[in-house]
Order: sequence, then C-alpha cells, then structure tokens
Amino acid sequence: MNNALYPYLLFWSIGLLCFAAEWLYPARPVAYRSIFWRDLLALALYNLSFLLVVQVTDRIPIPQYLPVALYDLPTVFKVMLFYIVEDFGLYWVHRLMHTRAVWPVHRWHHSPTSLYWLAGIRATIPHIALFNLTYVVALPLLHDASGWAFQLIMVEHIVRNNWMHLNVTWKSSWLERVFVTPRYHHIHHSSDPAHQLKNLGALLTIWDRMFGTYYNPDALTKELSFGLGERVNPVRLLIGL
Repeated sequence: MNNALYPYLLFWSIGLLCFAAEWLYPARPVAYRSIFWRDLLALALYNLSFLLVVQVTDRIPIPQYLPVALYDLPTVFKVMLFYIVEDFGLYWVHRLMHTRAVWPVHRWHHSPTSLYWLAGIRATIPHIALFNLTYVVALPLLHDASGWAFQLIMVEHIVRNNWMHLNVTWKSSWLERVFVTPRYHHIHHSSDPAHQLKNLGALLTIWDRMFGTYYNPDALTKELSFGLGERVNPVRLLIGL
C-alpha cells in the first residue's frame, strides 16, 4: 500500500464505522446533507494546515529527558508514559485556549451547531500548533520504542478525535471513570456558558477531576445545544483572530 495514502484510507475507514454507529445509535438528529460538505472543506483546510504546522513544531529541539535507566523499559510502558505526559499537556493547552486572550484560536472548533464524528476537525493553524506541541514535548519518552508504538499512536489520535465528537447515545458512566466519552465531551461543546470550561480532558478524565473542571454528564437536566452563541466574521473564525 502507498504509505502516503495510508492515513487517508485509515481515516475514511474509521469514518465509515462512525457513520454506522451514528445511524444505529444516534444521540440527536443531524442534518448531514447540509453540514457534511462544509466539514469536508474544513478537513481539507485541516490537512493543509497540519502539513504546514509539523514543518515547524517537529523541528523544535526537545532535549532527551527520559532517564537513561529507563531506556530499556518495554515499549508498552514507554507508550503509557507518553500518553500520561501528552494528555496532561493537552488538558492545560485546552484550558489555555479557553482564556480570553487565546479563545479566538479555538473558537472555530466550537462553531458547529450539530456534533457528529467529523465536526471535531475544525481547527485553526494556531490551534493545531498548540496541540501538536504536546505531542512533540512527549515524544522523547518513546526513545528507542518499537515501530508499532508510533503506528498505534497515529491510529489512536485519529480514532480519538472522531470518538469524542461522535453522535451516539449510551450509558457510559463506568467508562468515564477513566476515559473521555462522546457524551462527556459533548458537554464541553454546549452553548451554555456554564459548560464551556468543563470536561476539558482529551483522553483521561482524571485531569478534570483533579483540577476542578469535571461535570458529571448524569447531572444534565435538559437537552444540550451547540454553537458559539455569537456572530463572528468567517475569515476571523478560520484564521483564529
């Protein structure tokens, strides 16, 4: 298989599974015909932006901080360390994006009024750069790791973004003791200002619990609605200003 095509084939294979899950267990009605083409454009912009961003972030010199004593650690433990450090960074970067000064960078991501698996692809160049920086900073923990670890992380990152925004409904409180689920993350996308600084975690829910941003999905008393709740110039929205 052409290595350049592999990520795209993987992405759309996962996407088809997401569509199937949303058709079988929809949380809310979604007018796919009216929004899918706009999100395809957002996906194209994301891919171009990501290619530009990695040319910069991947060249940032991060010193090797993994202790020499851990060089021979089995790859599975290095992957676990990587995810803890990366996810901790993602939590704080995400929290930073919800400050007044940095909010314009993240605003486009919160613009969809319907959430489904592809809606989470909306991201400005600064947004992508900040999130990719957490990956770059955590990367030294994979020193001498087996090749499968990098393949696993690539697939997991694609699945996770789709998963978080997936339009499905199911009772997932048991899983949320550890992991972010769609209903957990959907609260964060709520147009209600009381929800927008809640459930900031990307993979693990522990950071929200530790740092006071946890909102229990079981505590919801009314149906969620999504979107910014403000009118923003489309150009400013796209570039993050």
